[in-house]
Amino acid sequence: MYIDVEVVKASLDQLRAFHPFFGITFLVCKKGNLPVGRSVSFPINADEEEFLRTHYKPDLSSQFFFQPFRTSSRLGGWLSPKYPYSGSQSTRTRGDFERAFIHKKGTDQWGWSKSYVDVLRAKLDRDKSGRIPVFWLAAWLYRERNWGEDVHPTSIVQQFLSEFSITKAEQDKLFRVTIPELTIPVFSQVAYSDTQLLKLLAPAPDAKPQEGGTLRLLRIEGIGPSKSMTFEPAERLSIITGDNGLGKTFLLEMVWWSLTGHWAEQPAFPRLDAKKNEPTITFEIAAKNNFAKTTTIGYDWDAQRWPAPKGRPTIPGLIIYARVDGSFAVWDPVRHASTQGADQSPVLLFSRREVLHGLEGRIEGLLRDWVRWQQGDPAAFDTFKSVLYKLSPPDMMPLTPGDPIRMPNEARPIPTLQHSYGLVPFVNESAGVKRIVTLAYLIVWAWNEHKIYSSIARKQPQERVVILIDEMEAHLHPRWQRVILPAVLGVASILGRNIQPQMIVATHSPMILASVETGFSDNTDKLFHLELTKDSAVAFKQVPFVRYGRIDRWLTSDLFDLKQPRSREGEQAIELARSLFEKAEVTREEILEATKALTATLSSHDEFWSRWAYFAERKGVQL
Repeated sequence: MYIDVEVVKASLDQLRAFHPFFGITFLVCKKGNLPVGRSVSFPINADEEEFLRTHYKPDLSSQFFFQPFRTSSRLGGWLSPKYPYSGSQSTRTRGDFERAFIHKKGTDQWGWSKSYVDVLRAKLDRDKSGRIPVFWLAAWLYRERNWGEDVHPTSIVQQFLSEFSITKAEQDKLFRVTIPELTIPVFSQVAYSDTQLLKLLAPAPDAKPQEGGTLRLLRIEGIGPSKSMTFEPAERLSIITGDNGLGKTFLLEMVWWSLTGHWAEQPAFPRLDAKKNEPTITFEIAAKNNFAKTTTIGYDWDAQRWPAPKGRPTIPGLIIYARVDGSFAVWDPVRHASTQGADQSPVLLFSRREVLHGLEGRIEGLLRDWVRWQQGDPAAFDTFKSVLYKLSPPDMMPLTPGDPIRMPNEARPIPTLQHSYGLVPFVNESAGVKRIVTLAYLIVWAWNEHKIYSSIARKQPQERVVILIDEMEAHLHPRWQRVILPAVLGVASILGRNIQPQMIVATHSPMILASVETGFSDNTDKLFHLELTKDSAVAFKQVPFVRYGRIDRWLTSDLFDLKQPRSREGEQAIELARSLFEKAEVTREEILEATKALTATLSSHDEFWSRWAYFAERKGVQL
């Protein structure tokens, strides 16, 4: 039996109030049988270092130790490898703990003073931390020990008292030996591993940045349409809705900058009413182990720019940003690592033309790569065809590549798509087809490039991919809008079995929202809304995802706020007619006037007519 991981996690909170002296130096001295009232030769620094290696080294790849006690260090709970010879040495020889020892400076002579218990008790009183809980301290120290089948919570307490020779006076004044009331199991048959613990801790100072991160938090102050905005994206899918001009594109641009440290185009500028210290961008990028460090960047008014974030503990995974003007941005973590210190940018920004025709040294472009894959790279071409098939519009032939052809004034073969009515050169395709095929191409191209760069760097490709799409519905027929978002979500499984996408999509379309009704999960997905408040401020909030079923009910929901799913004039006519329902006295002329407005704007089959005819008949008017 092993101490359960949840108990070890709980010990972090239970020990946080105590000075690390009690969990390190005190126990080292007790285990070494330090005498009371006299000093002896005692290698305290070396013994502390060995004790830290045994009990305080959850990350074996790091030179640092981790302690769960109180700290004011900027390193959090991580202790320098030199801690026994510097920080701990300083603690023992001055301040509150100096009087607990008999020690001549410059020597290895150490002993307990006769009043050491009272000195340590006074320190606990000054700290207002109470007595040290033996159960929680023992749970930390013995977290990896196999206790056998007959273990009881009292067993680990007794082991601690015995191993460290805790005296009656020490128990009475320094320690709390009772077993706490627990709502979680103390022991587990599963062997404990510090791997689980490390998911809760900030990375060690000498740890390499973790890779494969996704956005956990974005908080914006003093920038954009809203004075303050907090965005906590979902693990899988986040949909952002709202009227024009309220900040959907702005929010995607801020997400891109937070993840990459680079602007896709123009940097954000503080609001004109912002105070000097107000404009800040705060973000968290969560790694696969769920650790997320909060980073806050303030606007540099002197330099008139946002300083690039430095020392990121987490590097995001592959990022693909489809912008509304047809341009794309791509960020690759492997390319990021290879450009550190070089005069190159890890960010690839492509205009709509560059995506099609290429950019020297960066991308061959859709027209060349498509033909090259088709003629000489079957693996890439098969992936491209599978993605095209997944993204194909309903009620049409799947988007299937035909044979390349030559066209006038073109010195290269041009790819084609097979339609029911014949082959169509890609350059002559509709705007909707071009946008979706271009999205498919960029996803496949970015993933292939990532795999190539990963192979060169002798690394495994990332499992996390972030996809940002602005105006998902642009150029698409309603039939296509109704299926495109679930299709893009499904593309990840084509790229690789273990790919985990985080998708953030901005849209105005009720069709896009209706398309995910059957696949939306409250556990992995979120819906957000931007709206104007009564005082004309922009508010941003997460809203419940309601399955309305019919598209017209999405239109009249709070997200789109149409009073009627009809023309503007039809809505006004119905509102006029409905106003008569509320009147105590209605004249024949008023009913006929409303009927004239309804006749001019509604079809003869509109469902409102039956209600209106019933109302008019009750008022003695035959329509």
